[in-house]
Amino acid sequence: MQPPPSPPSEPSPPKLPPGPTPDSTSGRTLRHLARGGRRYALPWLSPGRWHQRLLLVGAALLAGLIAISFAIGAELAIDWHHRLMSYSPWLTLIIAPGGFALMAWLSRRFFAGTEGSGIPQAIAASLTDDGRLRRRFLSLRIAIAKVLLTLGGLLSGASIGREGPSVQIGASVMHMLAGRRRGRIASSRDLIVAGSGAGIAAAFNTPLGGIMFAIEEMCRYRAFRANSTTLTAVIFAGLMSLAVLGNYTYFGRTPAAIGWPGGIWPVLMCGMLGGLLGGGFSRLLIASSRGLPGRVGSFALTRPIAFAAACGLATALIGLLTGGLTYGTGYAESKAALEGAAGLPIYFMLAKMVVIWLAFVSRIPGGIFAPALAVGAGLGADIAYFMPDDQDAAILVLGMVAFLAGMTQTPITSFVIVMEMTANHQMLLPLMATAVVAHGFSKSVAPLPLYHALAHPILRRLEAEAHPHPSAAPHSMLPK
Repeated sequence: MQPPPSPPSEPSPPKLPPGPTPDSTSGRTLRHLARGGRRYALPWLSPGRWHQRLLLVGAALLAGLIAISFAIGAELAIDWHHRLMSYSPWLTLIIAPGGFALMAWLSRRFFAGTEGSGIPQAIAASLTDDGRLRRRFLSLRIAIAKVLLTLGGLLSGASIGREGPSVQIGASVMHMLAGRRRGRIASSRDLIVAGSGAGIAAAFNTPLGGIMFAIEEMCRYRAFRANSTTLTAVIFAGLMSLAVLGNYTYFGRTPAAIGWPGGIWPVLMCGMLGGLLGGGFSRLLIASSRGLPGRVGSFALTRPIAFAAACGLATALIGLLTGGLTYGTGYAESKAALEGAAGLPIYFMLAKMVVIWLAFVSRIPGGIFAPALAVGAGLGADIAYFMPDDQDAAILVLGMVAFLAGMTQTPITSFVIVMEMTANHQMLLPLMATAVVAHGFSKSVAPLPLYHALAHPILRRLEAEAHPHPSAAPHSMLPK
């Protein structure tokens, strides 16, 4: 009898090549994690990260300090011009043409990239990946020159503001961090966006407005990704403003309020007229930036310094005719009207628009953001003639928001900034409604936003100069 067959033997496990066993690998991994546990579990202890944070905070504080020094210098320049005009109003016929010509010559000859507002330059720098082109728009040298040349324009009586230049200054300071080879803090584009928001926050003392400007204007056609960088820059630039100037509001505290449902008519009138007027003015500025028609345009192209002097002379004549109301930013006139200390004549709005346009086409350094608020105050004063007397201050505030939202097509930034500048939260809903109405009417008049319409031709021109062959040009975010 044969024995039963044995069960089939299981195959022997394959021989492993010599090397570490799974147990030894796990042990080495555990030892590695034990040695570097602090680095992964407590990243806030990393010296490199703290160094990056300190650099970011230091740049934000520097941007805020320059913006605040700029604000103090602007007040002094406006005051000195006022004293000169008090001594002899006719001096403006010498000071304004000479100042316009000198600022235009210095800008063209030594400081290219400082002309105009500064917001289009910051937008153009954020749209290109070419570091050389970015340095044409943003640098510490350009920032310092922008301050001095804008102060020179204010001393000459030009109707310009410091808020647009503060955007270019903040972006220039923050962009300096992009040149670091080690320990990258953020992308160049994010640093530019953060610096722009910090400039607005420090210039107006409006931190929320600075953040909204960064989102709504600087990131208009792309996703907003610079959250922590922008917040850090705006907060510390605001803290610098608070440390130097204290807790102030740009136009003081305005307790004006408007009731419902009767307040719907001022909101609709200011929104409609401000949107149409702001959109039309934006379209005029865009068309003027591409060249003036006829002999005037030829004169501006062939003899730009003499043309700037002519713009200064026209500004001086309008200043004489209006008794000096149109000089400078228009801040003092708007504040007096809001406080009820002085009224704005019915012609103030149009006269202010003309002198803003003259400063713009002369291409001297200086912004149009703050003067636009003065135009809006004039619009509100004109509308208030047809409304009850107890609503005058509230309608002036609505006019500011309407014209600014119509001109820039940034409704959220406009109502947030004006609300913070007047410290009046009771007007929040009327301001929001006015901004939305103004934005809708503005889009029907001017399909292109002002600052982006100004930024794209600047960048295209410099790209064509730097890269004659389009295939060799680096990537940019301009529409093809």
